[in-house]
Amino acid sequence: MCSACDRSVSPGGVVSDQNDLVATPTPAPTPTPTVTVVVPTYREAQNLPLLLERLAGVRREHGLELDLLIMDDRSGDGSVEAVAAAGHPWATLIERTGRRGLSPAVLEGIERARGEVVVVMDADLSHPPERIPDMLRALAGGREFVMGSRYVPGGTTDAGWGVYRWLNSRIATWLARPLTAVRDPMSGFFAMRRADLKRAAFLNPVGYKIALELIVKCRLKDVGEVPIHFADRQLGESKLNFKEQLKYLQHLRRLYLFRYGTWSHLAQFLVVGVTGLAVNLAALTLALWAGASDPVAVAAGIGVSVCTNFWLNRRFTFSYAKHGPVLRQFAGFVAASAGGAALNYVVTLQVNAARPTWPLQVAAVIGVAAGTLVNFLVNRYLVFPTHKRKAGEALATDPLG
Repeated sequence: MCSACDRSVSPGGVVSDQNDLVATPTPAPTPTPTVTVVVPTYREAQNLPLLLERLAGVRREHGLELDLLIMDDRSGDGSVEAVAAAGHPWATLIERTGRRGLSPAVLEGIERARGEVVVVMDADLSHPPERIPDMLRALAGGREFVMGSRYVPGGTTDAGWGVYRWLNSRIATWLARPLTAVRDPMSGFFAMRRADLKRAAFLNPVGYKIALELIVKCRLKDVGEVPIHFADRQLGESKLNFKEQLKYLQHLRRLYLFRYGTWSHLAQFLVVGVTGLAVNLAALTLALWAGASDPVAVAAGIGVSVCTNFWLNRRFTFSYAKHGPVLRQFAGFVAASAGGAALNYVVTLQVNAARPTWPLQVAAVIGVAAGTLVNFLVNRYLVFPTHKRKAGEALATDPLG
């Protein structure tokens, strides 16, 4: 282990997500780029005056040319009046008229931003505005993207965090590991150069993890993390619920498809295949129980699983094609699966003949494995072909509907 790994982090320290080394940069001059802070809000009237006060302090102390865009989803809770009463000419609240949601609000704010650097943060005071200068120094030092992190040395969370909340965050982070080595990809506090957004082919996030969308879609490699203290909300109500957590899984699925393409489709196809295997074995066992011969039971298991696999693959694995003509797709699926099904049938019966003492279900598992790859390749490229999108074209609909 290198000696740099044992160094402590200074208040301005930055941790790389690539090599886990803790860097302690030397003091830098006052950041010079213009900065736009984008804050998505919904019913945060109680927190906005406090956030404005702290941002005003950061502007004064560090001499930042910083403006604020509050992207409000028509809260109707006095947010407009609260911002007007604060009297800061650099702070603007925009009542959005488009689709509600944190990610759409952030993207609209970034599109409206005037600063060379965009900082995104929450309005509930969980993200400390005082760390913005450290994030700007990290960008000036060459980082492409900087996140406020709870999970690097020096990062902390409030003592009120329970085991469930900690575990939920850690599992979400682990699920995102194949997409980025960032230690806290769940963070909603980040900074990036507005010009780097042009590197994204299209942006269409689901849910609230917009930072992960930007890292993946903009193909950002040099991502740094600044340690922060993540404070619990004191005023207002949290917007995070079970529905948002499901959206996170949906979002991850999209990003896996974007990053890994056919390999991601194959992984989903195999997951569906496991489900189909369970259906196959259940139908086979039921047929044997009803007195069917081995060949008939094997055929019944394969036939039922083909039907369920079609529905699952159309709905999830190749969901981009779910609005196509179902009968034609089913006919194509059955035709495409015929080779794999025939291979499955033959292998199952051969294994059963060669090992008559084995349960027929074991032979069926081997037969399913033999036919799976053939089925995937035929379905991926013939039954559910993709249609290439033009660069810059956003997805019009949610692939999972």
